[in-house]
This record gives sequence, C-alpha cells and structure tokens, in this order.
Amino acid sequence: MTTTKIAIFGVGLIGGSLALCFKGKEGLTVVGHAHRPESASKYISRGVVDQATLSVEEAALDADFIFLCVPVGMLEDYLQQLSKLPLKPGCIITDVGSTKASIAACAVSLDIPGVYFIGGHPMAGSERSGVEAASSLLFENAYYVLTPPPGVPDEAYHALESLLHHTRAQIVRLDPERHDEIVGAISHLPHIIAVALVNQIRAYDDTDSLYSTLAAGGFRDITRIASSDPIIWRDILLNNRSVMLRLLKDWNEEVSSFVRLLESEDGVGIEEAFQEANGFRSQLPERRKGMIAPLFDLHIDVPDHPGIIGRIATELGDQGINLSNVQIIESREDVPGIMRLSFRQENDMERAKVLLQQHDYTVYV
Repeated sequence: MTTTKIAIFGVGLIGGSLALCFKGKEGLTVVGHAHRPESASKYISRGVVDQATLSVEEAALDADFIFLCVPVGMLEDYLQQLSKLPLKPGCIITDVGSTKASIAACAVSLDIPGVYFIGGHPMAGSERSGVEAASSLLFENAYYVLTPPPGVPDEAYHALESLLHHTRAQIVRLDPERHDEIVGAISHLPHIIAVALVNQIRAYDDTDSLYSTLAAGGFRDITRIASSDPIIWRDILLNNRSVMLRLLKDWNEEVSSFVRLLESEDGVGIEEAFQEANGFRSQLPERRKGMIAPLFDLHIDVPDHPGIIGRIATELGDQGINLSNVQIIESREDVPGIMRLSFRQENDMERAKVLLQQHDYTVYV
C-alpha cells in the first residue's frame, strides 16, 4: 500500500494538533522536524508524530505534504530553504500563518518546479501553547482558510482539502489579499486595541494603583488578548502593515465619532451606536471557534464559606469534568457571579452547568 508522507516543521500547538489529526490514519505517516534532540524525543514520547528528525533535508525527503507551522516571520526563510532541496514532484507545501499575501508572493517568486504552495490558516487557537497543548480536537468545527495563489491546479488544491478533512474543520477558500483584510479586521485590530487600552490604564495606574485593583473583573476579560505573545504579534502586525494602517485610520474615525457625540451631548447618537453594535453582535455565531480562542467559562454565585472551592472542584472531579481554572472575582462590574470556572472544552462546561444547577448553585453562562 502506498504511504503518504506528511512533514511538519514547527511541532507546537498548531503543528502538533495537525500531526495528531493525521497520525494513525491508514496510509499516512507523520514526520516532525525538531531543532533539538530533546524536542524530537518529546514529540515521539508524547505520541504526536511517527518519526522525528533534526534534519530539514530528511524531513522534506519524499514528502507528499509539507506543513510550515513556524512563526510568520520565519515562513519565507523556510520556504527558501525548501526551494533548494530535491522535493518530490507534486509535493504540496502549506503553512498555518495568520497573514497570507506575503508568503503567497514569496512562493510565486520562487516558482519551485513541480511543487505547489497553498497558503493555509486554521482559525483556531488556545490559551496555552507548545506541543503539550496539542489536541486532535483543536480544529473541530473551526474555519480553516486555504489561499492558493494563481496557477495552482485544482487537483493539488483538492488533495490538500481532502487531507484536511481529518481535522474536521470547515474549509474556506479565499484570495490571500482578501484573507489579510478580513483577518486584520477581526483579529489583528482587536489585539492592537486591547494592548493600547491596557497600556492606557497602566499609565493611569502608575499614579493611582486603584485602577489595577478595580480592573480585576470585566476589564481583565475584555482585554485578555493583550497577553498574547509579543514576538509573534510583532511579526504578524509588521507583515500585515499596509492593511493595519488602513484599519487603524478607520478605527480612529470610529473613536472620533464618539468624541463628537460626547462633546455635543448627543444621547440619541450614543444610544443608536450601541443599538447598531448590539444588533450586529447578536447575529455573530456564539460557539464557533475563531481567531480569538473562545472562553468556556461559567460564573456562579456561592456563599463565602470555608472549603466551598474545594467542594465544587470535588463535585466536578467526581463526575470526570476537567476544570482548568478557578478565579474568585472581586470586581464584578459586567461580570455575573462571584466565582469563575474555566474549561478547555465546551462539553465540560455544559456538563458542569447541569451538575451545578442540580446542586442548587446559581449559574451564569
């Protein structure tokens, strides 16, 4: 039986999760590239890949599919390295970066004979990182965007699409430039806004520490993406620079409109702005995975009794419900409930809600 070889460069959260989706499937062999021997051993011991190697050449040799799961700033370097190797005719190279136009242009300029590049972007993530956080369920029900440059034959696109069905993601085909515009607006811009807002409050907090004290509830929730990896986001934003500059100009106009509403004491205008936002937001899907990892949180009201946290954790544990984090909330503006329970899986959250309600706790989703 013919075996399809899949090489993965960057076996972290995304690369490791892809590997787990493919590993063990009939006719597929997954090879992971590692920079250090201890990483290669970890990939094997955790059962993420079938084989691991420190050699770029060995990983790419005879590969039918090559996944570049490295940071955006390193993608072009890896593509250039691969262009110098004797790759298997018909090999398909793809990536998982959150910007697509620049890597597509690089692939077109290299024009590797007999090899096809198809950009990819699985729109799913996690609050955790590294191969330890990898899961075969990461992409389930998420959108997985493919951005083939002009000239890629349909059979190559459909071959990659067919392979990705193992992820149980919903495949979406887009032009690279259109992808960068949309993702810039729904993911990159919110990250900039969150960072700017946190830094604004940080500056106020330098002279009055009550800002950080009272920001423990809703403010921390709406700005959680400001804690994202600085190096990764440096590369993403610089790579998508022209799109972000246009989006930020539009954002400045939105902020300026609120300045005008407040200066003119236009209560009707403020109300209309909130109503329009409310109407659009209510149409957005609630539980589909996207660029910003969803939170599977419950908030509950509990009496301030000794041992209450342990009691709740035990009740959940006895039912095999995996609780990832517990937080007591002191500042409750915009946050219902005095305790937040966080779960990595939606199913765990739903089971916990039913169980806690059966024990007469007041639960908010």
